[in-house]
Amino acid sequence: MSRQLPPGAKWVTLPSGARRVELLLEVGSNAITGARRQVRRRYPTVEAARSAYLQIGTAANQGTLVTRSSRITVDQSCADWLANRRSLRKGTLANYANSLKPVRRAYGSVPLESLTVKHIDALITELQAGRVARVDGRQARQWKPATVNLMLRVLSLMLDHAHKQGLVTRNIAKLVDRVPDRRDPRPTYTSEEIKHLALAARGDPLEHAWHLALSGLRRGEVCGLSWSDIDLAERTLTVRESRVSVDGEVEIEDPKTRAGQRTLPLTDELGKVLARARRRQAEDRLRAGEHYRDSGYLVVDDLGRPLHPETVSDKWDDFVVGAGVRRIRLHDARHTCGTLMHLQGVPTAVIAAWLGHTNAAFTMLVYVHSQNPALKDAAQVLNALTAG
Repeated sequence: MSRQLPPGAKWVTLPSGARRVELLLEVGSNAITGARRQVRRRYPTVEAARSAYLQIGTAANQGTLVTRSSRITVDQSCADWLANRRSLRKGTLANYANSLKPVRRAYGSVPLESLTVKHIDALITELQAGRVARVDGRQARQWKPATVNLMLRVLSLMLDHAHKQGLVTRNIAKLVDRVPDRRDPRPTYTSEEIKHLALAARGDPLEHAWHLALSGLRRGEVCGLSWSDIDLAERTLTVRESRVSVDGEVEIEDPKTRAGQRTLPLTDELGKVLARARRRQAEDRLRAGEHYRDSGYLVVDDLGRPLHPETVSDKWDDFVVGAGVRRIRLHDARHTCGTLMHLQGVPTAVIAAWLGHTNAAFTMLVYVHSQNPALKDAAQVLNALTAG
């Protein structure tokens, strides 16, 4: 067998006096940073070095070469990936970080390259059974399919990034079966329930907030509206910013997309509701005197201080229960708006623009649902077609 050293190799003497063949190979560039990638390894014999030279070259050409895998763990890779998601909104980044928490707690010390499908399958089983302890000490909860699948999607994004850097040979999250999600469509209110809520809201200090939510605005958009965004003369409302809750803290963000920043016409009823809200806040200002804080926001307490978005959700729950109407989430009021518009024949593109969606197909898939009264109407149409 030839004793010739492979290209890029040389003999080196270790401090112990032992001699090794050292390989230094160029293996392309990092797909993320563009930096040059090199592999430096040592072998006891020329034969071992020549064999490794062929294996490393083949793996580099096939895109399956892993470098530094022994020096990076699952936890470190997750931390590095999250730290570099600078283009993400704070709320989205917080959701990604929360999704990766069970993976980091369970397998944080595992070398990234050693993470397997079996690891993730076992974690999913524990999460769905509610056997994964919470960091805050609260009772563990059973993860729903949508939450599990979100974890897999975020993990897949992280592993794609790691694969491009040469830290893993493949994205094992793509090999994990997603959990079937058989959720019922989001519950929405009927037009009769909306009328009942409108009457019940007349004496509520947050009447205008409930009307805005039922008009299709996101919670953050409702909380982020200022009086300067309302033009009662021109009868328009402009969405410019959102006040959202990120890990319990309030953050001010721009709308999710360019379509999210939009100007909507005020309905006659909403115009009246906003006028009442303005009078109500003026009365609060007189009562509070120097203690009143004129924040400029629409959704405030009786001292003019903007309400925390989560507080608004809590008050919504109290309101619908007090009104004697079945409880649905505050965000489902937005689904209600899209659904009722659709059932009244409003074009999908118009509904998408009203809700601030970029993609009308997403509007139809996620925000538009059927209702039992509409099914009865459909039955009458079918009956008319088949009755002879």
